[in-house]
Amino acid sequence: MVASVAAAAGRLRRALGRSLSWRGSSRRLLSSEPPPAPATAVRDAFLSFFRDRHGHRLVPSASVRPRGDPSLLFVNAGMNQFKPIFLGTVDPRSEMAGFRRVANSQKCVRAGGRHNDLEDVGRDLSHHTFFEMLGSWAFGGEYFKKEACSMAWELLTQVYGIPEDRLWVSYFGGDPKARLDPDLETRDIWLSLGVPASRVLSLGPQENFWEMGDTGPCGPCTEIHYDLAGGTGAPQLVELWNLVFMQHNRETDGSLQPLPQRHVDTGMGLERLVAVLQGRRSTYDTDLFSPLLNAIHQAGSSSNPSSSRAVRHGNLEGTTWLPRQSGTCGGGDTGRHLPGTAEELSPASLVSDDEAAFLASLQRGRQIIDRTLRRLGPSDMFPAEVAWSLSLSGHLGLPLDLVELMLEEKGVQLDSAGLERLAREEAQHRAQQAEPARKQGMRLDVHALGELRRQGVPLTDDSPKYNYFLRPTGGYEFRACEAQVLQLYTEDGTAVTSIGGGQRCGLLLDRTNFYAEQGGQASDRGYLVRAEQQDVLFPVARAQVCGGFILHEAVAPECLQVGDQVQLHVDKAWRLGCMEKHTATHLLNWALRQALGPGTEQRGSHLNPERLRLDVATQAPLTPQQLQAVEGAVQEAVGQDEPVYTDEVALALTAQVPGLRSLDEVYPDPVRVVSVGVPVAQALDPASQAALQTSVELCCGTHLLRTGAVGDLVIIGERQLAKGTTRLLAITGEQAQQAREVGQSLAQEVKAAAERLSRGSQDVVEARRLSKHMGRLTDAVDTAVMPQWQRRELQATLKVLQRRANTAIRKLETGQAAKKTQELLERHTNGPLIVDTVPAESLSVLVKVVRQLCEQAPSTSVLLLSPQPLGNVLCACQVAQGATPAFTAEAWALAVCSHMGGKAWGTQVVAQGTGSTADLETALSTARAYALTQL
Repeated sequence: MVASVAAAAGRLRRALGRSLSWRGSSRRLLSSEPPPAPATAVRDAFLSFFRDRHGHRLVPSASVRPRGDPSLLFVNAGMNQFKPIFLGTVDPRSEMAGFRRVANSQKCVRAGGRHNDLEDVGRDLSHHTFFEMLGSWAFGGEYFKKEACSMAWELLTQVYGIPEDRLWVSYFGGDPKARLDPDLETRDIWLSLGVPASRVLSLGPQENFWEMGDTGPCGPCTEIHYDLAGGTGAPQLVELWNLVFMQHNRETDGSLQPLPQRHVDTGMGLERLVAVLQGRRSTYDTDLFSPLLNAIHQAGSSSNPSSSRAVRHGNLEGTTWLPRQSGTCGGGDTGRHLPGTAEELSPASLVSDDEAAFLASLQRGRQIIDRTLRRLGPSDMFPAEVAWSLSLSGHLGLPLDLVELMLEEKGVQLDSAGLERLAREEAQHRAQQAEPARKQGMRLDVHALGELRRQGVPLTDDSPKYNYFLRPTGGYEFRACEAQVLQLYTEDGTAVTSIGGGQRCGLLLDRTNFYAEQGGQASDRGYLVRAEQQDVLFPVARAQVCGGFILHEAVAPECLQVGDQVQLHVDKAWRLGCMEKHTATHLLNWALRQALGPGTEQRGSHLNPERLRLDVATQAPLTPQQLQAVEGAVQEAVGQDEPVYTDEVALALTAQVPGLRSLDEVYPDPVRVVSVGVPVAQALDPASQAALQTSVELCCGTHLLRTGAVGDLVIIGERQLAKGTTRLLAITGEQAQQAREVGQSLAQEVKAAAERLSRGSQDVVEARRLSKHMGRLTDAVDTAVMPQWQRRELQATLKVLQRRANTAIRKLETGQAAKKTQELLERHTNGPLIVDTVPAESLSVLVKVVRQLCEQAPSTSVLLLSPQPLGNVLCACQVAQGATPAFTAEAWALAVCSHMGGKAWGTQVVAQGTGSTADLETALSTARAYALTQL
């Protein structure tokens, strides 16, 4: 073991050479120096050191998409995947529960949230939004401060050979406000390792107290810094390694309490370490980035871009180079955790699609900006509404900072206040449209879990949740479960020995038949009774799993005590509904792969008795034909009424089974396997290929025993969560049948409307009535619970029909306008002005009359009023081509409509408006008088 570390260190030292002195520039100047250690060697030396010399287990980098953590958009630190250990909620049957000493190299994204480096990228030479974090951990007090500091110092100075006089350290200097003393223990450890007191810095909580979030495990940290100046002038320190000592928990009230178990969590940026070892002042000058930057430089040189904007947007002489560079940076060790085959997840193809879409949006955005600027006055701000429509929150998907940059280049200021208002309105709208948040139930915090383990309280045996069977008559029998109360909690989490009086409480039992919410399946609900008092029901609203303990959330109408014997009964209809939806989810997941190909991966799900939701990774949105094919495949499996097999097997047996469906989650060992139509043992035989032909998944949920009870499945909703991720909503059974009936009814209505439109109409009123009917049908189709494939088809049909109806209206209105135009021209044979009234059914007809008059009499300015029922008046006007600049249509319409107590809008040439008056002659006189003063 020691020999392998020595060998790795030797290879690294030979690559580094005898001297690691900093040159003060970003490039090495002497060609005689030995080549720097490649990044792969630096990474390997780190992992070898902790594995071989200090007995750490190496674990792979987790996906940058957080697994089961809604508080994170991306994994932003190596510790993210170990949060269940810090919080005490890790499944005791999982592999992770056995972790004591761990090390890895984790891909991280810091582009938002609590730990956000986005604003620092480009402002210095060491921050990145995507980077690799080298980390080491010790869980449950395996070791603590002394060992962690010693290992870090040993690796940096002895293995990597960094001169000790270039390293500084900082420690937590205390926080009087939080009543936290200085971490003198860590200070003394550094001094004992030989770090001079002059290079041991005492810093405050902002720098040296690390917190996972607003609540949760936290603690003092100590940082190791590298001096870029190397003794020349004032020190220039860059952080290399952060060692966090998790010993506190931030409570919801802001206070700090000691953790039941202490942990060590360390993280060091690979890019910064490599820069130090390769003698580079900038991380971008290391071999982690130089291949990519060289390729970009070569592409730029060969393409000879004509403007700085082309370089900034990566669009070189009409070509794109991002796809070509994706291969430069996506291979080797850096990309070794990418899933899927090269054909399924080709970086070049994915980047090419994204870049082509972005450049198309960019070009269109430029056109919109230019067109908008032509309408603005010299001192006008750029409208917030237009900028919003261009942004990621609007239609084109351009970053707002890019929009601002494009405006800045043109010397135009953006209406920032208006933009903030739109952002607030969008946030309110999203909050209203969001799915109702599931109420957070009672939880066992890290202290309660630690106390249970200290007392030796056994984990909850929840195997009785699988104790159900089919009766000969076809119905399901769910057996009651006998259990003992082990612990009681008040609503605020306080442990008590008894409770009653209608209080809401939490119960821990030695065993339960309730399914605790996990794996996307909603919790069971039901009730319990005391063994000696069967006529008093204790309603149970939900059950949640917390570190292997099942906490039941209940109401105690009478006294319940620790030690009581109880009997649990699940809500049979609720449980059966969940079983139907869960089995249907598996069938839907399998059918999607059958219809779309093996690259269709599940990204998440949630189900309750009402409906199911499935998020899947897809290369493109599903077509109506694909949606229909997926439904058909599920219906076929349901119609065959196939048996559903389940069994618990060793996790290792599932690792190499072709077609086996699993998520990026931590699974228990042994793990439960659910197989449709094929016994589990046969499904797991790699030679059988059974998992490629039917649904086989790792799953702890409760399922039907035969597929026939699903009855039917209809996908009623589909939308893109993000590029490449589609969310499907589906219902089953009688609900699905009702949805099909609704779809057929609407399809017949659309067919009838199409026939009416085909017959045509010579009456504008009838044509408008039909157009409005199309609009109502469109609204009904948009909101109805019906098959999504059918919705999409009807929406496409209605869009065409609506367009035809509007075209018919325009033709009829144009014909009407032509007649009215001739009548007006006969009354007004000459002169620079036509001001009159004319009957018109709508403002659009009135505008058409005005335009036709001006086309036939270009030197005439026209304003027409059209009286409507209840005293309302429509107004439309257009000024002649040769009118003076001061005479504008908008001002003319505003003068007349304001007189009528209304409003007007338009441009310098054409305008329209509305008002209300019983005295049309006075309104006409106002119009004439205003025009004459301008003419």
